[in-house]
Amino acid sequence: MYSNAPVSRPRRPISSVANGTLSFVLGSIVLGTIGVFVYEAQADPLTITWFRCAFGLLGLTVWMVWHGQLGHVRLRGMSWVGAIASGVLMVLGWVLFFAAIEHTSASVATVLFHIQPLWVLLLGAWLLKAHVARRRVISVFVAMSGLVLATGILDHVLWVGDQASGALQKNYWMGVSFCIMGALCTAGVTLLAKRLHAAPAGVLAWWQCAVGTVVLLVWPMLHGWPAWDATWAWLSGLGLIHTALAYSLLYAGVARLDTDRIVVLQFIYPAITILIDWLLYGYRLSTVQLSGIALMSVAIWFAEKDRSSTCTIRSRT
Repeated sequence: MYSNAPVSRPRRPISSVANGTLSFVLGSIVLGTIGVFVYEAQADPLTITWFRCAFGLLGLTVWMVWHGQLGHVRLRGMSWVGAIASGVLMVLGWVLFFAAIEHTSASVATVLFHIQPLWVLLLGAWLLKAHVARRRVISVFVAMSGLVLATGILDHVLWVGDQASGALQKNYWMGVSFCIMGALCTAGVTLLAKRLHAAPAGVLAWWQCAVGTVVLLVWPMLHGWPAWDATWAWLSGLGLIHTALAYSLLYAGVARLDTDRIVVLQFIYPAITILIDWLLYGYRLSTVQLSGIALMSVAIWFAEKDRSSTCTIRSRT
């Protein structure tokens, strides 16, 4: 969910890189626990998304006031149109992400959403007519192959059984479809963010949460609010912890790190999610799925490892 704003690449002091790495790693670890909050909240995707937006907006507002950046929220010219459009796409991406968790698991949904950088590559070449290097094209095909393996197609396509098994299989593939569509939405956010590069990264996140808070408010009002118990704590945590806190840590880290280091570190997030799904909920990915994840990781790292390029900050779920 961070903007794709290019930043300069001066030679960074070792202490700055170390602090940036620590901040980015901590933010990724925090994001990796998002599945626990979704599982424990036991709410529908639209309600979960509204709470993440509302409490994320609250947390980001406090963060921006603390850093004296609240004035940047007032976008000039037509920038607000792009901010609102990116907010709609990001909210849709979040809804699809939480729906995907319901149909698959937090680990599978998180892994499949990490195909987003390759959607950015393809959409950039198609819509922006951006030049795509040959090695990046190769990386796309390799990563797509890894995606196919990571979805568990070899495990699920061979399912043979009663009608219940068929229904379970259909449910799983619906979740996979949600992941692919959601990743496409967040890729659109990244491309839109290129036109808003003058605004600090936190400003775009603030607008995205603001749009979601307003647009989705009608859902809990019409369908009822969650019971006033631990559910509210889990739901509010998605905004305060997994949006305001996590993104603040990630922003601080990205400002101090180069692209190639970020590309490698970004896989801490799905790794933590997989580990937590295994330890707390007993969900284990198959060997084939783990092989697909490894293939995707290598392909994305190879595609993005270019020291001559500018540093980019990607959208996250």
